Amino acid sequence: MEELARAVVSLVTDAYPDSRTAGVLGTHREGNGIVIDREGRILTVGYLVLDAQRVRVLRFDGREFPATVLGYDVDSGLGLVQAQAPLGLEPLVLGDSSRLAVDDPVLLLNSGGLEAARAGTVVSRRTFAAYWEYMVEAAIFTVPPQRDFAGAALLDRDLRVVGVGSLLVQNAASEGLAMAGNLFVPIDRVKPVLRDLVEAGRPRAKARPWLGVNVAEQFGRVIVTRITPGGPARESGLQPGDIILEVDGHKVDGLESFYRQLWGLGPAGIVVKLKLLQRNDVVRIAVTTRDRYSQYRTPPRP
Repeated sequence: MEELARAVVSLVTDAYPDSRTAGVLGTHREGNGIVIDREGRILTVGYLVLDAQRVRVLRFDGREFPATVLGYDVDSGLGLVQAQAPLGLEPLVLGDSSRLAVDDPVLLLNSGGLEAARAGTVVSRRTFAAYWEYMVEAAIFTVPPQRDFAGAALLDRDLRVVGVGSLLVQNAASEGLAMAGNLFVPIDRVKPVLRDLVEAGRPRAKARPWLGVNVAEQFGRVIVTRITPGGPARESGLQPGDIILEVDGHKVDGLESFYRQLWGLGPAGIVVKLKLLQRNDVVRIAVTTRDRYSQYRTPPRP
């Protein structure tokens, strides 16, 4: 068991100060990474790798190794790091997150080793739609809430990795019930693109259309809360406070509905027609979407 725990390492990254994510996520970031093979590849949450200028891996015994970002997957929100020297660690085995069910016992491992390992329970498997144009199907919600969860490994009863730590949430059991817990990205979301991340720095499939907005859902309405500077939405005239009524003629009745309709229209680069309530006027705006990867300095390869 001690050997398993040692396969979760500390990651310390420093992002480019002038990158787009620096203002939102900061330049200095710390978290966990999961060693997944003997070549020193480490799976982690995207927060730690986006626009990373410098990456360091800290082993259980305090030894430090330089590393580089191999790739990033926008859809899952997970990234891959490569240690630049042998880590001498036995990798964790990736499991099958589709088999994980509500009430199943799980084990959270972070870089604190076996002493920091914590038992938990799955309380929900449901779609998670977030404000930054991001959605995860069958996300894994666990309790009790655990600290140092970013990039941590979630293990099933067979001690295989079924999730990667992403967020601390206040509604783990359901949308309408206050219960603090953790959200893990299912490992099945990233397994199909791991080879792409190694070879190309990103999935080879065409990227989803990106607008460059932050949105919130209130009573089924999707409200624009922030516009990304220099993004497609800004150039097309969207404004904070706009309510998105329709996407390409189809009514929007929540974040999940909005993302499904937007991403179902085609790949990045398509023109999306939006019907908005802008102040007191109903307006129609056409947005030429972009590939979201174009806004990042990482991954380093096309």
